[in-house]
Amino acid sequence: MEVEKGKGTDVSDVQGEDDLDEEPGEEIESAPPLKVGEERELGNSGIKKKLLNNGIHWETPEFGDEVTVHFVGTLLNGIKFCSTRDNGEPMTFKLGEGKVAKGLDNGITTMKKGERVLFTLPPDFGYGAEGRDGVPPDSIVQFDVELLSWITVVDICKDGGIIKKIMEKGERNERPSDLDEVLVKYQVALADGTIVAKTPEEGYEFYVKDGHLFPALTKAIVTMKRGEKVKLIVQPKYAFGDKGKEATDGFPSIPPNSVLNVELELVSFKPVIDVTGDSKVFKKILKEGEGALVANEGAAVTISYIAWLEDGTVFERKGVDGGQPLEFITDEEQVIPGLDRAAATMKKGEQALLTVSPEYGFGSVVAERDLAVVPPSSNLVYEVEMLDFVKEKAPWELNNQEKIEAAGKKKEEGNILFKDGNYQRAGKKYDKAVDYVSEDGLFQDDEQKQIKALRISCWLNGAACSLKLSDFWGAIQLCSKVLDFESHNVKALYRRAQAYMKTSDLISAEMDIKKALEADPQNREVKLLQKTLRQLQVESNKRDAKLFTNMFARMSKGSSMPIKIAEPEKSEEAAATERECVAEPSTPSEDRMAVDQS
Repeated sequence: MEVEKGKGTDVSDVQGEDDLDEEPGEEIESAPPLKVGEERELGNSGIKKKLLNNGIHWETPEFGDEVTVHFVGTLLNGIKFCSTRDNGEPMTFKLGEGKVAKGLDNGITTMKKGERVLFTLPPDFGYGAEGRDGVPPDSIVQFDVELLSWITVVDICKDGGIIKKIMEKGERNERPSDLDEVLVKYQVALADGTIVAKTPEEGYEFYVKDGHLFPALTKAIVTMKRGEKVKLIVQPKYAFGDKGKEATDGFPSIPPNSVLNVELELVSFKPVIDVTGDSKVFKKILKEGEGALVANEGAAVTISYIAWLEDGTVFERKGVDGGQPLEFITDEEQVIPGLDRAAATMKKGEQALLTVSPEYGFGSVVAERDLAVVPPSSNLVYEVEMLDFVKEKAPWELNNQEKIEAAGKKKEEGNILFKDGNYQRAGKKYDKAVDYVSEDGLFQDDEQKQIKALRISCWLNGAACSLKLSDFWGAIQLCSKVLDFESHNVKALYRRAQAYMKTSDLISAEMDIKKALEADPQNREVKLLQKTLRQLQVESNKRDAKLFTNMFARMSKGSSMPIKIAEPEKSEEAAATERECVAEPSTPSEDRMAVDQS
């Protein structure tokens, strides 16, 4: 067997001597890393590994990668049968193909870059019963191996259609998503080396979701890190298929069914975030901010920005050209919703480009701004910089009395919003209020009464918001929390009964109304709700009777004997209830049992 020769391609330059300190090595059944001179069996394979020199870093190659190694193969008696060191040229091959010896591939997958090892291979992992030139049958063989470098090889689509070889690793771990804008450089060539496409020196920028040139490019780009350089081997179905491509931009045509070789670099990318989750507000990060903290809701933020329409008309500037920056509290509706929501996601020092749909802008009205009038239903663009922000204090940053005061303040803010009909924001205020007083164990006995009253009040008011917003299951959950503390709380029973009626759970509604009247027999609002429930029950009974009539009619179809369904006799009380409901339909207002102001 001839030893194949080839020049290795280093993934990165070998570090200095300081980097050669022992790194955590391969783990074998939780064993500690090998020390120089130590030998150990790899699992139960019979392959033994003796460490001769430490490697660097912690990565190891995998099957499918292209490794470049020096090795010397000998018998146990020291007789050499193959060597790459004799002519000074290392060998490059793909792990997993058994190019040198089956067991050698397994061993190399445990090695770090620069590591030198002596592998002892039993016959089954060497050359078996057949042997080879210089190796008798059933021989134990040894390989002195130095791992110089390797190229990671990835089958992107798992079908051999796009093979990626990583020539230079990228930075960090972030990879672009479909929404992001990428800057790439590439050169595309045919199998014979003819260049058929190439970017300008500065590269080419595009949004991943929009695609570019041919499908393989975008499929490869989303697997790459910033600064990564790769070589792609692209089969026709991920390139130009059986149609090929005509000559353009001074480059020759691409024949049908051509396999393409691509050198590709992901120079950089700008993350694009769907801020609102409905593709109505996008944030493209132009410059990363500091640290990991973002403003979040309730933060006092200071921003500068330039805002313009799609046609380029600038309608507002803040904090640029010597002007005063804008200061506002997020989630307080002090600016348009799109700017508000995006600012809450920004880090200090972050610069971003926002595109805002009318729903999160000025809507369908004309808006007169500092520099121009914004027409109805306009898409807006903001270039924003987060100069600074002060986050609202989290509950864990406050002492007990401060938590109680903060909860009371949030509740009052919620009450004001409820009166103004802003039920969505009011509900969020009540939720925040509860967050401040959510852990019983941290409060003293004399404070427990206060926090219990605050929680119950906020849950009840939150349930009222949920009813207004037709979030009936949300109302049921909040009322149930109250009833876990106070099983006969009339407001909670009343509001939960309303929600049950809206979800057609009339039996549960009837039970809650009954409990409420047990606690407060003269409560006018509950009595009115009971009257409405009775009307719904009468209507439900009528629908049920009609359903059964139709069902029996279908069953008796074709029969000469008519089937008469006897109506159940009504009790005097039920008849009176039906007459009352028909004569006086009444729907109690959801505002009659008012939001708790105490």
